[in-house]
Amino acid sequence: MPRKERYAEAGHYHIINRGVERRDVYLEQEDYNFFLDLMLRLVKDYQIIIHAFCLMTNHYHLLLETKQTNLSKAIQFLNDKYAKYFNKKYTRSGHLWQGRYKSYPLFDDAHFWIVAKYIEINPIKANMVVHVEEYKYQSFFNGNTNIIIIIY
Repeated sequence: MPRKERYAEAGHYHIINRGVERRDVYLEQEDYNFFLDLMLRLVKDYQIIIHAFCLMTNHYHLLLETKQTNLSKAIQFLNDKYAKYFNKKYTRSGHLWQGRYKSYPLFDDAHFWIVAKYIEINPIKANMVVHVEEYKYQSFFNGNTNIIIIIY
């Protein structure tokens, strides 16, 4: 039986993907930076707007907006390029990601802000930091943090 076709209309989406067997997919700062560079390419090459993101050790969250019906191609590019980079760097083979990425369309402003807050507090819920601004691989910004990248 074929897979159910994804909802692909232009709009806002919460995207999640996790490492296979819940394994870490970012082992060094260079890995986070490579993924962030790929996110910049999404912005440029696919006209994606990334409103919020958080890269955890074994998964990521993106809150993004598409202007075209190219979400699947954009996320396929992101996941494929990163998996190839990771497998080559760490001389491994096989799947990096645990199945297909999850995509949840957002239909109103309230839902948007609930998801943005959920993404923002992910490192706190995982007991990685006490204050969100202490975690540098996410888009929260208060002016006093050492954020690597903020994408708008």
